[in-house]
Amino acid sequence: MSVGRIAFAGFAAGAAFMYFADPDRGKRRRALIRDQSVRMSHRFSGLMDKAARDAANRARGAACAFRSAFRGGATLDDVVVQRVRSKLGRLVGHPHAVEVSSSGGVVTLSGLVLRSEEAHLLRCVKAIAGVRGVHNRLEAHDSSEHISSLQGGRRRESRSELFQQRWTPALRVAAGALGGTLIAYGIRGKRPGAIAGGLAGAALLGRAVLNRELADLAGIGDGARVAAFDKTIHIQAPPEEVFKFLSDYQKLPLFMSHLKEVRDLGGEKSHWVAEGPAKIPVSWDAEITQSVPNKLLAWRSVPGSIVETQGVVRFDANSHGGTRVNIRMAYKPPAGLLGHYISALFGADPKSEIDDDMVRLKSLLEIGKTRVHGVRVEKQSLEVRPAGSA
Repeated sequence: MSVGRIAFAGFAAGAAFMYFADPDRGKRRRALIRDQSVRMSHRFSGLMDKAARDAANRARGAACAFRSAFRGGATLDDVVVQRVRSKLGRLVGHPHAVEVSSSGGVVTLSGLVLRSEEAHLLRCVKAIAGVRGVHNRLEAHDSSEHISSLQGGRRRESRSELFQQRWTPALRVAAGALGGTLIAYGIRGKRPGAIAGGLAGAALLGRAVLNRELADLAGIGDGARVAAFDKTIHIQAPPEEVFKFLSDYQKLPLFMSHLKEVRDLGGEKSHWVAEGPAKIPVSWDAEITQSVPNKLLAWRSVPGSIVETQGVVRFDANSHGGTRVNIRMAYKPPAGLLGHYISALFGADPKSEIDDDMVRLKSLLEIGKTRVHGVRVEKQSLEVRPAGSA
């Protein structure tokens, strides 16, 4: 092993030891890793069980298709109709408007269809197993205007299983095994091809393990999906008090551990600074999109922000004189979902942080005190302290 690799391995081992042996939060971090490991072990066992059943079902289906190909003979008309109907949702945008019947394997299509979809529908139906011919009795229309059966709806595109958003269990296991093999090949080899194979293997393994599209994992493109979560907590305080406290967002850093600063920019806009991975500050601008006193508070990051986020907080009075606070939040991390899952493994993702922050908020409003960053914070001091001061 080269000197550089030894030095890097030593640095990584030392950093990990310091992280988990921290006298203040080390015990919690070790417990979190242990719990996450147990959870991942259970999920892996479940995935392997599903993959085994999936592979067995596919094998039986392939065997039946093979026997059917050499058996010959006519297919029952009811079977042909069901095969055609199962395909309609991917061939036209309004499958309910198309009627299907079969006689001797000759399929008759009737009903309403858009003219732009007619040729594609007929061509695909002719290719279905058991179909010997197609009678076209469809009523084609150039537009769906004033035709109730053709309103709304859209045609779903047929995509290869490899390009589906979610992979089947058997495909995930196979892709993960291939990805691990490519990674091992890339680590052992020194040629550019081996390195490229290792990188491709890492991407394939991540795609298989997390079961999300690569664009989502890397956070690439405007269409990349985001991480989302929903949190509900009951606070024994009236909605007016809870809403007033949370809407004064310049005071949020005083009890929310991941926030460093929130500055009011005027015009319902604000500047936020939070502690990111490795304690690197991350900042963005946000704006209030909806505010209903004592009922609802919604926000989103302004276009072009490093952290794209949006959410809504609802305040509902409960029967005990308290408030049911529901937080729905979605965000796209700078490193994509891969960065989100890595952070979640160490309890540093927004979901874990919001959980802890809401516990501190509950303590602050119900008993008047809490602790953040190892410092005692009292509700009375927040009420007299100028907004935005730390």
